[in-house]
Amino acid sequence: MAESTKQRVMEIRAGLSHALGAAQTALQAARRAETSAVARWEKISAAASARRRKLAAARDERLREIDTWHDTELAALAGAAAGAADRAAPGAAGELWHSWEPTPLAKVAELRIGRLMLPEPPVPHPERTRRPEGPWASAPGTPREDGEDEDEPVAPVEDEAPPEVPALVRLLDHGHIVVEGDQRLGDNVVAGLLLRALGTSAPGAVRLIGYDPEHLGGGLAGFAPLASAGVLTFTGPQDLGPLLDELVGHVRRINEKVLAGEYTSLRELHAATRRRPEPWRVAVLLGGGELSRHERTQLDRLLRTGAACGVHLVIRGLAVEPAPGVEFVTAAPGEQARVKRAGALPVRLDPGPPAAVLTATCRQIAEAVAAGPAPVALDSLLPEAGDEWRESSAAGLTAPLGDSPQGARVLVTLSDYPPHALIAGPSGTGKTNFIYAWMGALASRYSPAELAFYLLDFKEGVSFARFAPGRRDPSWLPHVRLVGVNVNTDREFGLALLRFLSGELRRRADAAKQYEVTNLAELRTENPEGNWPRIVAVVDEFQVLLAGRDAVAAEAVDLLEDLARRGRSQGIHLILASQDVSGIEALWGRPALVAQFSLRIALPRARRVLAETNQAAESLPRYHAVVNADSGAAEANQVVRVPAAGDRDQWSALQHRLWRRRPADPGPPRLFDGDVVPRLAESPDFRALVPSESPAAPMAMLGETIDVSSRSARTLLRRAPGRNIAVLGTRVDEACAVLATAGRSLAAQFEPDGARFSVVCLDQDARAAAEALHARIPECGWYDSENVDWLLEDAAAEATAAWPADRPHFILIYAADALPGGRAAAEQLRTVLRQGPERRLHVLGWWRSAGLLRDSLGGHGVRTDAIGAWVALDVHGSELAPFYPGTGAPNWYPRPWRALHFDRSVHRGTEVMIPYGTS
Repeated sequence: MAESTKQRVMEIRAGLSHALGAAQTALQAARRAETSAVARWEKISAAASARRRKLAAARDERLREIDTWHDTELAALAGAAAGAADRAAPGAAGELWHSWEPTPLAKVAELRIGRLMLPEPPVPHPERTRRPEGPWASAPGTPREDGEDEDEPVAPVEDEAPPEVPALVRLLDHGHIVVEGDQRLGDNVVAGLLLRALGTSAPGAVRLIGYDPEHLGGGLAGFAPLASAGVLTFTGPQDLGPLLDELVGHVRRINEKVLAGEYTSLRELHAATRRRPEPWRVAVLLGGGELSRHERTQLDRLLRTGAACGVHLVIRGLAVEPAPGVEFVTAAPGEQARVKRAGALPVRLDPGPPAAVLTATCRQIAEAVAAGPAPVALDSLLPEAGDEWRESSAAGLTAPLGDSPQGARVLVTLSDYPPHALIAGPSGTGKTNFIYAWMGALASRYSPAELAFYLLDFKEGVSFARFAPGRRDPSWLPHVRLVGVNVNTDREFGLALLRFLSGELRRRADAAKQYEVTNLAELRTENPEGNWPRIVAVVDEFQVLLAGRDAVAAEAVDLLEDLARRGRSQGIHLILASQDVSGIEALWGRPALVAQFSLRIALPRARRVLAETNQAAESLPRYHAVVNADSGAAEANQVVRVPAAGDRDQWSALQHRLWRRRPADPGPPRLFDGDVVPRLAESPDFRALVPSESPAAPMAMLGETIDVSSRSARTLLRRAPGRNIAVLGTRVDEACAVLATAGRSLAAQFEPDGARFSVVCLDQDARAAAEALHARIPECGWYDSENVDWLLEDAAAEATAAWPADRPHFILIYAADALPGGRAAAEQLRTVLRQGPERRLHVLGWWRSAGLLRDSLGGHGVRTDAIGAWVALDVHGSELAPFYPGTGAPNWYPRPWRALHFDRSVHRGTEVMIPYGTS
């Protein structure tokens, strides 16, 4: 038992010893493993630390690159935004107030209200660098190019201030603006918006309508100077509903009559035609409380449809729901303001415009609007070059006069209806320019075979002279047949024109009877080879012709009425113009005449040319006119914007273009200038004279008649009693001119020695003129107070001879009333006057008064028929009664360088003439 126990103990000890050895071995192995693991852990930890350091360095590098790219991109985006804003809001749309001035723009711009506060990049660290063209030029994470050194040194970032980006809103042609928030700052926003809208548009292109029930217009007080020009109007506190109704009606009219389904908006129309027929209307609604249901409905309609038709709303103090085209601006101090289209970006609002800038700009705009818009060019009325003269005037004359406010062409026709036109406008309103524009539009469309102009200007001036050849410009308008200028004292020339037109009317009426037709169109169809152009006679300041109660006015009225009544069917049209109300009033007493002028044209502030209740011309701007083809009835009004046709260069270009295309016939027009003394050498009648051996009835030319043709006043000196000529008056130069004309014209009709001429000078003041005539006539005798008795004795014997002389003898006496020799000489002169003409002896004498001529003939009670023709200068009509057949005396009041001619053998009445110049 003990042995077994001992044995067991020994076994146990052996086992324990073995276990101890095994444990020690395991412990040593474990310690070796621990040492290896620790070494391995230390190695791994070192490697992990190194990796973390490397990753941290890479992370930091990437973060620096990201920051650099972000800063660069932010600056680039800010620069791009600033550049885009500059392009969207140039000039007055985006300029700061300290340097602001109005600059009308060709296209609509966005309007600045403040500054967008973009996020600013942090101030760069001095050591922060970026690569000018580095790997992050496009975005972080972009792979580097092969071979690129990551540690390559780069340039430092410059510390530049970020560009300023304005906060812009759209108004004109885009939508509406609602201003919320702080009232004072909101008023500044509204004022700035309105001023920028006005400053970027042409004067008058933006019209403001103010509704300010709380301050009664005080919110727009700075814009008050615009009211005088109609650019700003105010609506009363109770008139919001009528204002909205009016604007809705305006939108309806634009849609129906201007856009007319062809365009969706005025902006689209403007882009297509380059014309803006209507001004923008900006209604500024400043408060007003709750709206009625009707007002809310109309307001919503305007918010939906107004912008397309040029109606825009700027609203403060009224509740408006968000909608397309409505921009919301929240006014707040500092950077708390917001603009809806800018999202969450803060906005710093601009201050309001300076009062001095606002007032000066509004006054400048008002003055420009009062002066009227700049006219368009004459070319806008003309067809394309090469397309001239394509129209036929058989049915009438139709041409544009300009554009209506809606942008459509306004066409005016002269035909059977309306046949004639009446134009009225005070001085300076463009009456002459209107006539030029109308003539240019017609002349460019109808050839001279289709249209003929006869032009007469009774005012002092040469408005129509440009249509005839002159010293500076030899061209003329090929359609013009007659031009009369400076005829304010020569009413007889207007009468002569009416007589000519009356004769042309008879010619056409006779032709119509021959071909059994009733109007010009039918006549041209039946007789296509005939010369039947439509005639347009333009008489400016026509009231001068109708002034006075004399024979000229009476005959002129009769001729006018006949031409106005019957001329329409024969293609003769009258255009009467006047700048004074008296011109129109000259017609009102003649209703039959007025009724024929159904085409009425009223220039700004014209009176009485339209119907009494038609006041459309009172508010017209310059270069505008009311055209009415229904005798002035208000419902027939058409407002037209007339181009500038008075520019000489523009007109000259048109006239030269047409002149180069002129046909061979007719030639240049007849130009009658009342201020120009005609020259004998230029007279067609004088140039036509040719010498002959013995003309049966020599013609003495005396002057130029005031007539449509350049016809000379003449008297035939045939073998018949009384074929003598007396010149009466005290004006030496004119009397000498008449005698010189008579002598030269008579001498031009005879061969050398074919007639005998004797010049007698008894007035020292006339000696130079008499000697000049004596020198011009070959073999002419010269007599004065020393030897005139020889001539009288010889002439008296010749006058009482049994047979007439073998050649005529013309005695030209200067101052016949100063004849020396007493009764004997006077009796000899009477013998020559009474018996000489039958024996080819004729006296052409100058007496310095009608009474002195009577004394030469024998005194009161004697017959005066020894003087068959006379020319009166400064002699009143009453003094001429003894030499004028019938009862009474001719109606004559002397005028400078005008004379009254009468030849009892051919004249029923007197004719006014102009003595030819002495040069």
